[in-house]
This record gives sequence, C-alpha cells and structure tokens, in this order.
Amino acid sequence: MTVRFATLTLCLLAALPVHAERADRDQPMHIESDALRHDELQQTSVFTGNVVMTKGSIVLRGAQLDVRQDPQGYQYGVVTAASGKRAFFRQKRDTAPGAPEEFVEGEAEVIEYDGRKDDVRLIRRAQLRRYTGGKLSDDITGQQITYNNLTDVFTVDSQTPQAGNKPGSSSGGRVRAVLAPKAPPSASPAGTPAAGARLQSTPQLTAPQEP
Repeated sequence: MTVRFATLTLCLLAALPVHAERADRDQPMHIESDALRHDELQQTSVFTGNVVMTKGSIVLRGAQLDVRQDPQGYQYGVVTAASGKRAFFRQKRDTAPGAPEEFVEGEAEVIEYDGRKDDVRLIRRAQLRRYTGGKLSDDITGQQITYNNLTDVFTVDSQTPQAGNKPGSSSGGRVRAVLAPKAPPSASPAGTPAAGARLQSTPQLTAPQEP
C-alpha cells in the first residue's frame, strides 16, 4: 500500500516494542578515509575520500565527514556525498529474544549525526527504510527526514530549509511512504482458544426421572 501525504510535515511513531541499539551512543567512532585534517584546538576533524564511520552498530559512508566534539564529550558528524550521489546510514535496532533482526537504513545528500540528541538527520533526496528479518518493511522518502534513536520517532518533511528560500517555498515533491501492516500480538483462528486459555468442562445433562 502506498500512502501519499498532503501535509508538509509528518511524524511517524514506530508501533513496535523495539528500539535502536542503546549502547551505540556510548561507543567510540572508528573512521577510515583517504585523507584527514585535524584541528586539536577546535576539536574538529575533516575526513575526505571514501569515508566509512562505524559507531557501535551505526555505519555512515560518504565522500566527506566533518567531526567535532563538544566540551561534554558528545560527538557530532556531518557526512556529505559526492556530487550526484547520496551518503549512507545504517543502524541495528534492539529486538526481543528470538524475534527477527531489524535494521534502519537511510540515504541522502547530507547526513547529520547528533551525539547529544542521539538522532540522525537526512537532508535532500532523503530516504529511510526499515528491514525486518532481511525483508523491507517500511520505505519513506522526503526532502528531510529526522530519526531519533532514543524515541524511535521519524519526522519527515517535503521541504528542505535552504538559505535564500522564501517561506513556504518547496524544494521538492511530497512525502511518500510505504508502510507494512503490523501483525497483531496474537492471532488465533476463529473458534480456536488463545494460547494459555483453559477449557471449562460443561456439566452433564441428565434425563428427567420418570414418575
């Protein structure tokens, strides 16, 4: 089912008892690139060329990554894609024991990671996908998508704020989403007792005594 939203901004609450990996925000960043420029005084680093960043289960890829760290130790990253391409984001979600694995993936021209808020913002030609057990469950596109790892709230906007844009001007299209139906917690066939239900015996009927 394809749902087209006329509103400019849409918030989607994930209706599942799962969350992003809570330990990711406390993990160190591991970054690979072709070149690096680091400013110790400003606590900033610029990685260029085939950049790959991992932080716990988080993966970010792009042409350039700008990283900074604030006095409280929170890390921030901005990944920029090469011209005509999109940067990539991926993160594993916590699931109940025995449940299928879930991953969230995203692509956009620019991807911002905020370590303090623990969220990811996809800017321009943004797309966010959720996979359950290796199968695509949800697919959302817009000009700007924000995914909060702590609350599992997706905010989608069909307009991207840009310098010089007039209020209300659109930078592209409408929000589009394909949302898979969620299975109910327990689905028992009609006439079948739910798991754990006990069958009650019916008192036997006796024939009336003849006088």
